[in-house]
Amino acid sequence: MVNKNSTCQGAKLSVTALLCAASTITSAKALQLADLTLEELSNLPITSVSKRPERLSDAPASVFVINSEDIRRSGAASLPEVLRLAPNLHVGQRSASQYSIGARGHNNTDGNKMLVLIDGRTVYSPLFSGVFWDAQDVMLEDVERIEIISGPGGTLWGVNAVNGVINIITRAAKDTQGSLLVAGAGNSESSGGARHGGTLGENGHFRVYGKYFDAQQSRREDGAPNNDAWNKTQAGFRADWTNSDDLLTLQGDVYEGRVGQAAPGTIDFGLSRPLNTISISGFNLLSRLERQLAGGSRLKVQAYYDHTVRTVPGTFDDRLDVIDLQFEHALPSTGIHTFIWGGEYRYGMDEVTNYDYIAFLPSKVNQAWGSLFAQNKISLLNNLQLTLGARWETNAYTDPEWLPSARLAWKLHDNHLLWTAASRTVRAPSRIDRDLYFPYTPPYTLEGGSRFRTEVAKVFELGYRGQPSPTTSLSVTAFHTNYEHLRTLEGTDGTIFPVYFDNRMDGHTTGIEAWGSYQPTENWRLSAGATSLHNRLELHGSYGFNEGISAEGNDPELSWNLRSTLNISEQWELDGTVRYVSSLPNPEVPSYTVLDLRLGWKATPNLEFSLAGRNLFESPHAEFFRLPERSAVRSAIYFKVLARF
Repeated sequence: MVNKNSTCQGAKLSVTALLCAASTITSAKALQLADLTLEELSNLPITSVSKRPERLSDAPASVFVINSEDIRRSGAASLPEVLRLAPNLHVGQRSASQYSIGARGHNNTDGNKMLVLIDGRTVYSPLFSGVFWDAQDVMLEDVERIEIISGPGGTLWGVNAVNGVINIITRAAKDTQGSLLVAGAGNSESSGGARHGGTLGENGHFRVYGKYFDAQQSRREDGAPNNDAWNKTQAGFRADWTNSDDLLTLQGDVYEGRVGQAAPGTIDFGLSRPLNTISISGFNLLSRLERQLAGGSRLKVQAYYDHTVRTVPGTFDDRLDVIDLQFEHALPSTGIHTFIWGGEYRYGMDEVTNYDYIAFLPSKVNQAWGSLFAQNKISLLNNLQLTLGARWETNAYTDPEWLPSARLAWKLHDNHLLWTAASRTVRAPSRIDRDLYFPYTPPYTLEGGSRFRTEVAKVFELGYRGQPSPTTSLSVTAFHTNYEHLRTLEGTDGTIFPVYFDNRMDGHTTGIEAWGSYQPTENWRLSAGATSLHNRLELHGSYGFNEGISAEGNDPELSWNLRSTLNISEQWELDGTVRYVSSLPNPEVPSYTVLDLRLGWKATPNLEFSLAGRNLFESPHAEFFRLPERSAVRSAIYFKVLARF
């Protein structure tokens, strides 16, 4: 079991308590997941809900945390596979490299209602407001935690945080000292990586890493190959300097990859053959300074540059450069008030090379986004807190947006929190909404969406989080979201063509999401989670097309998972997960149930072996997208070895 420091045992809600919890989970000593009690896990610090460190048990939001031990014991080799652990996410694999990941419904092929961050860097593409998951990667062994908020995050994080926020946070450089080698291989993928950390003078630490990933092509449901094999190499660094008042971080990554185009690919009509290989590359550089100011206030300033290139033969080539500047100022608590405010300026330079069949017009655009936000937590009573916040944000296409929120949290007991919230958030137009044309020259069949406006979500939530007993934990959230101005594909009145994008769909989503844990013994933990939702969407004044309903309403009504984490002995671990996802309506995808297993052996404290099996005892099954292009996910075995020096 973990040796608990007496200072940590007595700490209440304070910086000391949060640092004690953080040091427990990120200790250099390899910890067993079952070594942390459910109370200790509930006290782990998170930052995504209020942009301040706070205990998970006190956060008035539907937030699920995947910690470093969860990742290690998942047997997953990529970020999308790790995200399957979250019961408040729907992760649908479309091909060997493509995933659709969303929360609370509307998980369309764009995945355009989730905001994803990696160490404070926003990774969604303004080309389509979604995430290219084949380009997003980290050294999984260096991830401290992943905070997943299902529900709106627009007040603190801005537009596109409509149905959720995925915040991936890696460890500080001082927590990744020494050397690490990891390698894995299986019947569908192989990977490897190396990392080394050291010191920089008296107050600095650094790490450098390199990794590669190679996935074989998938197969369709009829057994035909899908021509979607992909590989990727990536390298990067992080350096931190600390003193009594300041924390300075510099970090960056560079990557390159090749992705096969899933069948049928893009056809070269001159040669009547598919153009097969997509190339991706990019790099990013981030700097962040956090300073403790006199009087107890805190200032954070962050800047990053992100460069990405995606070449899709026969379709488009995209070169995107983004410069992002942010600041936050957290004032010390004064009486009943705890106030934080800040701003962001983001500038993007997007240049698309058009081919003969589809085009982004204009091909080159420069866009700017600016925002200011403020949030105040008001202690009405010792156990009752009201949080009011708002963000004012501009974008390149519409009038400024106002994103307010209100949250009320009632601490019924030390181990029981009841909360409710109301929020407004939006998805701003992307280039695909406004600038997409087909074919390249007139007459057009698809003529962009010059009138396309923001999609609006008004969200109401009621939640509970607590520990009914020392061996059980529970989180339950009921939600109702009213959507306005969702994207539709419209035909021109009287002629049908050209078609264009508009906002003639409204609707609502109602659901409940719940998860919890039960620890019958010190060495065994059971965790379960489920999400149930119902969509109702209606077209208003639409000219005959219902593609919008298909895209926005193609979600499972029920999904659940059950995980078992067992320490057989000090050296042997056995982990298992059963996942169920109900059918998708249109395009129709049948329901499926899969079993994942992992057997781990710690030969020494610094040498680990594991064997993981995914999608066991299940015939090949589809998870997302349409016939015949979609992949059928098959059983896979993955062997991994990890050594520390």
